[in-house]
Amino acid sequence: MDNLTDLQQDMRRGYLWGATGIITSGLVWLTAGLVACFSLPQHAIWTLFIGASFIVPVSNLIDRALGAAGKHSAGNKLAPLAMESTVFMLMCLPLAYGLSLFRMDWFFPAVLMIIGGRYLIFASVYGTRLYWLLGACLGAAAFIAYQLALPPYVTALTGAAIELVFGAVLLVVKRRSD
Repeated sequence: MDNLTDLQQDMRRGYLWGATGIITSGLVWLTAGLVACFSLPQHAIWTLFIGASFIVPVSNLIDRALGAAGKHSAGNKLAPLAMESTVFMLMCLPLAYGLSLFRMDWFFPAVLMIIGGRYLIFASVYGTRLYWLLGACLGAAAFIAYQLALPPYVTALTGAAIELVFGAVLLVVKRRSD
């Protein structure tokens, strides 16, 4: 694995193009959206935070159940980029939480914008422009939700729908590339 294409192929092969992570994240957003719909938005925020801590281990289990390694090869030089983007995302989440203390309806758009930005980096990690489109869709949804002051449950469910659709699309793309 000496070139970028080989490194990206290793990441795609190990994590099923990242589709299982996106789908798992979409399910967490769906759960948070339902909690926001039937309970308090503060409960939905904690649902998103707690659920997000399970995205990687659950998606890795799903990867393995579907026949992938659920990990990359040792020495893959793209692995630090993926980890650094995770750390950056985690560093931004307290800002989103702080916004929610001023206006509850700002939390979910802020998080959509943060994860949308992270997915832009995944375009390089996985070597597919679909991640640019995913990041752009999440960013646009965040902007629209903010501009229209959408209720938290609408924003969370929108994020869920976008991620679930893109996760499914990536699984189809992966299947066609095999």
